[in-house]
Amino acid sequence: MVGPVADLADLASHVWYGRDGIAAIARVALTPASLLYGVVMRMRDSLYDRQLLSSYVLALPALSVGNLTVGGTGKTPVSSWIARRMQALGARPAIVLRGYGDDEPLVHSLLSPGVTVVTDADRVRGVAEAASRGADVAVLDDAFQHRRARRDADVVLVSAEQARADARLLPAGPYREAPSALGRASLLVVTRKTASLEEAADAASRMARRARNVPAAIVALALDAVHAWPPGGDGSPLDALAGAAVLAVAAVGEPAAFFAQLAAAGADVAPAAFPDHHAFTRAEAESLARRAERAVRGDGAARVVCTLKDAVKLGPLWPDLAPPLWYVSQRVTVEAGGDALNAIVARVLAARSQLNDTTGAARPS
Repeated sequence: MVGPVADLADLASHVWYGRDGIAAIARVALTPASLLYGVVMRMRDSLYDRQLLSSYVLALPALSVGNLTVGGTGKTPVSSWIARRMQALGARPAIVLRGYGDDEPLVHSLLSPGVTVVTDADRVRGVAEAASRGADVAVLDDAFQHRRARRDADVVLVSAEQARADARLLPAGPYREAPSALGRASLLVVTRKTASLEEAADAASRMARRARNVPAAIVALALDAVHAWPPGGDGSPLDALAGAAVLAVAAVGEPAAFFAQLAAAGADVAPAAFPDHHAFTRAEAESLARRAERAVRGDGAARVVCTLKDAVKLGPLWPDLAPPLWYVSQRVTVEAGGDALNAIVARVLAARSQLNDTTGAARPS
């Protein structure tokens, strides 16, 4: 990683997941702050539960895709998968997200052609905007903690890789809420990248028990194909990277998982990790390109490979004469609990009949 923000992200990851004595001491030292954070979150939830804080009926039936932890669970690909599933069933879905940068809406547009994408920190207003643009159902990306927006279903993602760590609240751990918050969920989805199916199933069982046996599904997030930037065409099979030296660039929630997936595909990976949602500068793009050029001359990492989320930011900055920029697409595979996931989607789509009119006016509470 690069710079003080990256150093802080590295430090947080070490504190949350490290097994050495220093990490353990740091977690203990941060526990009082985590306890205070937990009290604040429980008070907030209690105010919503007792209707002392207002939540609002949305202009469209809505399904929220959220998580319990900070980043890295796969909300973007799963949200897009659900929107495409709704589209295939005849709906006109919109993806409504807060938008921490320009990358997320652009990625959604590339992953879900023909699906309306709306960016608004106020999800109530964002869904109204989606309705005005012709949508008849909304997928709320990263909205589990956004209780102001009253939706029809909550799909909550937990990473099998992150589930290995203790469920400590921020700042001592990566959890925004305790696992007991899954009691508000309609469906738990455990995603896996490098964890085995057995590890994911174990995580699903443990989490479901702590949340009154909420239904669970398991989704694999696998690397699929290698594409040259700009997007276009079907790309090359992932095994094209086998034996290749690769400069891997990632500014995502779990960069280590991306690097491990590339290595599992047979690539010789030189990692370049940046903080999640990092806004690349032209100087950084040129620095990465020079690093790749030196590697080409030295018969080294001739390929620069990143995630789609990073390609949409790096691509416009990439020097014309530099080695090509490549990105890897991701495949979403439902490995268990598919019936439960389909039932949730069907339930939300059925709520479209409650719309007051075709303009997407607010539904009765």
